[in-house]
Amino acid sequence: MKKSIILLIVLIPLQIFAQKSVLQSGPMVGYSEMNEVMLWVQTNEVAKVKIAYYTESNPKNISWTNEVETVRKNGYTAHLLADNVKHSQTYKYDLYINNKKISFDYKTEFQTIPMWQYKTDPATFSFATGSGTYLNEKEFDRPGKSYGGDYQIFNSILEKDPDFMIWLGDNVYLRQNEWDTRTGIIHRYTHDRSLPEMQALLASVSHYAILDDHDFGPNDSDGSFWNKKMTVEIFKDFWANPSYGVADIDEGAITFFNWQDVDFFMLDNRYFRDPNYLIADDKTMLGEEQLDWLKKSLVKSKASFKFVVMGGQFLTLDKNYETYSNYGFEKERLELINFIYTQGIKNVVFLDGDRHHTELSILENRHDAPTIYDITVSPLTSGGSDAGVGKNQELRVEGTHVIERNFGIIEFSGKYRNRKMTIKIYDSNGKEIWIKEIEQE
Repeated sequence: MKKSIILLIVLIPLQIFAQKSVLQSGPMVGYSEMNEVMLWVQTNEVAKVKIAYYTESNPKNISWTNEVETVRKNGYTAHLLADNVKHSQTYKYDLYINNKKISFDYKTEFQTIPMWQYKTDPATFSFATGSGTYLNEKEFDRPGKSYGGDYQIFNSILEKDPDFMIWLGDNVYLRQNEWDTRTGIIHRYTHDRSLPEMQALLASVSHYAILDDHDFGPNDSDGSFWNKKMTVEIFKDFWANPSYGVADIDEGAITFFNWQDVDFFMLDNRYFRDPNYLIADDKTMLGEEQLDWLKKSLVKSKASFKFVVMGGQFLTLDKNYETYSNYGFEKERLELINFIYTQGIKNVVFLDGDRHHTELSILENRHDAPTIYDITVSPLTSGGSDAGVGKNQELRVEGTHVIERNFGIIEFSGKYRNRKMTIKIYDSNGKEIWIKEIEQE
């Protein structure tokens, strides 16, 4: 009898360990709404996964997500829907793999968006943001000094306690041996998503993402890339955005979400893009349908601030590398600016990355037109660049140009219709570099 008890005591921890060894990465909190939240997890073999969730005040009232059996084709990823939730709540959750609970040494929790309209002022909230996540893998890296580093940045982000994070593209860097095959693309996502320093951040903060050229294909890739449907398909597998396509547009990695009184228009600047070196008078970066949707949505929006999220810098007049002013896209840039002016759309903020430096640009009031802002945040873990130091920087706010690895925390506070946006930029260790405040117009 005693031997049986001892054997049982030994076997239980071994079973738990065995299931945890099946976990590849995550869990991750995806999009959050008032009545549902999407969760994500990846295993390293076929497994059945599900999540139990409950409030701290009532831990015995447990709800369950759907159960998913992971499959090899989509990298053993699973999207798990928590749809028995109420607005304005924080939930704790437990991951089960093959019916065995997995334990973690960090928080696993998610929140639903508060319901505030017609009831109270919107609450103070913040989000983290950045672009350019290059994670070294010696076998496939460039020769010489490692391009990636400072992975502690993800713990630094978590310490700032944001409500959610927006990944601004180049969230992975597909290598030359990867972007042409499903095997290669899934390998890159799996390798990078499994970074130990990233796991705690994934587990307790909502995550939204756009893609840029390095998630999409080769450097500077565009709509002509032959394998773009597959790279977007795998982007869908590894992120948990509210949608992939909006309104009547069912292609590309486009989505939209609202967090309290702020709207976020998450654009795809690759899927419909003309090649950089195409000679044409009507070049497009966003494509006619996406641009039309954005314009009409901006007019319709009543948000305190309206964020247009995209890869590549929008406002700057600099013609170095990925800017809207470069490669013949100036006409579309001016078209969008003039539309904002003509329609009198206030509090539009472009949020972008790619440039391997950070800066705040402002197109000031001209002829009583609304002010337009552009927050560029990059890089997270890839290399910095001084390419933006040159000419045509008259829109840059002095003292905001940063080349070292960094991230942003953007906070909203104040009463409805009188909100304040506070932009804080931190280095990879969480030390503040600069701070700027912008009042709602």
